[in-house]
Amino acid sequence: MRTLYHNWLSPHSRKVRIVLGEKKLAFDLEVEKTWERREGFLRLNPAGEVPVLVEANGTAISGSQVISEYLDESHPTPPLMGAGPLERAEVRRLCQWFDEKFDREVTVNLVGEKIMKRFLGLGSPDSTAIRAGKANINHHLAYIGYLVERRTWLAGDHLTLADITAAAHVSCVDYLGDVPWANFALAKDWYARIKSRPSFRSLLQDHIPGAPPPRHYQDLDF
Repeated sequence: MRTLYHNWLSPHSRKVRIVLGEKKLAFDLEVEKTWERREGFLRLNPAGEVPVLVEANGTAISGSQVISEYLDESHPTPPLMGAGPLERAEVRRLCQWFDEKFDREVTVNLVGEKIMKRFLGLGSPDSTAIRAGKANINHHLAYIGYLVERRTWLAGDHLTLADITAAAHVSCVDYLGDVPWANFALAKDWYARIKSRPSFRSLLQDHIPGAPPPRHYQDLDF
């Protein structure tokens, strides 16, 4: 059985969980407390970061984009990287947008300050960073709306890794109740489509001790 080392509110880990679900691949989940710098985990990934996928033969693969593309190549049904070089380029561009820009501007400022600081023992949340995250997310939700107003999914006519990457990041912020859905109907409709997919169900069951999600988090008709 393959094993995915992850953290609950790591969007990069969630991204791989969704990909594995879309591919209908069985896997075990192992929560890795990366802040403990466990020696056995560092042997799998010297960077000390999740996600790490360990195949049944012991092969370890690190990094959400690397793992996702590896899975798409080794298990091509359904295809998640788009058809043709231009669409694949657009998929990768949007993956980078959310894995880097959204992560830096929103996820780190909200999930990092509200949740991860507590686990890392880094003190109280920075209210300035939280305000920045709440302001920045509006731009990203508007951009999602812009894309799906012109396309069926973010990168084109079919669900791709771009949608999965974006939804993984949004889901972490939604767990905190910090997504202003009422102001972004197009983004909300897009997220509802992904949220209702079987590959997303395990994410909706996540429950961090001492930090329960808002009531709408598990609601498919939120």
